[in-house]
Amino acid sequence: MAVRKKGGLGKGIDALISPVSNKEVETEKVIIEKPVEKIVEKVVEKIVEKPIELKLKIDEIEPNRLQPRKKFDEDTLQELSESIKQFGLIHPIIVKKKDTYYEIIAGERRWRAARIAGLDEIPVIVKEYTDKESMEIAIVENLQREDLNPIEEAQAYRCLIDEFGLKQDEAAQKVSKSRTAVTNALRLLKLDERVQQMVIDDMLSGGHARTLLAIEDKDEQYNMGILVFDNKMSVRETEKLVRDYLKKKEIKKEKEIKEDYSQMQTIYHQLEERMKNVIGSKVAIHSRNYKKGKIEIEYYSNDELERIIDLIESVKQV
Repeated sequence: MAVRKKGGLGKGIDALISPVSNKEVETEKVIIEKPVEKIVEKVVEKIVEKPIELKLKIDEIEPNRLQPRKKFDEDTLQELSESIKQFGLIHPIIVKKKDTYYEIIAGERRWRAARIAGLDEIPVIVKEYTDKESMEIAIVENLQREDLNPIEEAQAYRCLIDEFGLKQDEAAQKVSKSRTAVTNALRLLKLDERVQQMVIDDMLSGGHARTLLAIEDKDEQYNMGILVFDNKMSVRETEKLVRDYLKKKEIKKEKEIKEDYSQMQTIYHQLEERMKNVIGSKVAIHSRNYKKGKIEIEYYSNDELERIIDLIESVKQV
């Protein structure tokens, strides 16, 4: 049996749970580790002398809708449920009272494993938290264990920002991350939804996903993601693939621009000839782009200039 030293991300959950009195003591949960199973994750709780534990029917407890982690590995859940069958649920989950049920604040994985194990009742500690505090604790708990995949992490930050009106630097402070880390995480939500799902399904890593952000076209992002996954490319190989793709795209764009310019020049030349036939003097069209430019009419004497002016005025009178 091994006891882990206190660690975590920045101030972690401790920073979100206010001290209650001078009698407060800090305890650490015990981790029983086996080669293929980890019975329970470390969660550090601040308590007043002794936590108040209750036994609740498992059907009275429901997941938190703001839980940042959406995907739970079935194999590890099964391993945990087997441990719970053998040892019981060693540590209570944290819940808060809702109208007709209790909502999980921390410990949804253990709750799910307990259901698989067939437990009718489980130990809980009831806490009073706002939705914002519950969300913050859920994010910190998962980030401390690094359980969130990159998309879930980004969605959690987005939830903090959108639902609770936080700025990026405020959200970063809440979870003890740098603003840059939060900003980079949020960028992943700009990916095509199919690519995001590939990250959630562990088909692509966060590094692969960030590389694909350089491709603006959503379909091309997805096609490139499939190519990376099918060929088991590393992040560095993916970076080279994207660079080559963007270079080819730029060359193609330049070629198209030249072709378009050549076509427009042909059209302008035809227009110049038509105007020359009408005015009786050389005409040149100079275009700045497809919408703007200037027309230049040549004359070789004052008499010819007056003739051209008379011709233009006669068109105006008509």
